[in-house]
Amino acid sequence: MYIRKTKRQYSGKTYTNYLLVESIYTSKGPRQKTICSLGDLSPRPAREWLKLAHKIEDALIGQEGLLQETDHEAKKIIDKVKKRLNKAEAATKGDDEVISVQIDKVETALHREAGPVHVGYQFWKRLGLNETLDNVGLSGRAQTLTCTMALNRLIFP
Repeated sequence: MYIRKTKRQYSGKTYTNYLLVESIYTSKGPRQKTICSLGDLSPRPAREWLKLAHKIEDALIGQEGLLQETDHEAKKIIDKVKKRLNKAEAATKGDDEVISVQIDKVETALHREAGPVHVGYQFWKRLGLNETLDNVGLSGRAQTLTCTMALNRLIFP
């Protein structure tokens, strides 16, 4: 997703509008689909526009960050986009469609565990192993690789 700038002339005045646009591939080749209008973003600094687009994209796919600061303007836009997408889905789908899921047959594959890595890294820091490796003369990259290999052997011996 990216942000596209558009300009319109109306009654001799120029209006600037920003659109959240998604590139999709169709049988006729790549096309751009407008997700929503973001209005005039000029009050927000231009360097934050890309961050806003990423926040919206992450929220739409359900990937919200752990340490994400609350941005009320972004939240308003995300809610607006979700409402629009839900209306579009409801219009294309019939309300009589029901999907049943057999819970006992649901499996996960290729899932990742963060707990053992987090605990191992906390012990690595508590033991001061980075400082020890730094005193020996290992570079930052070598220290990172050493930590990674040690944690790999600790978690998957």
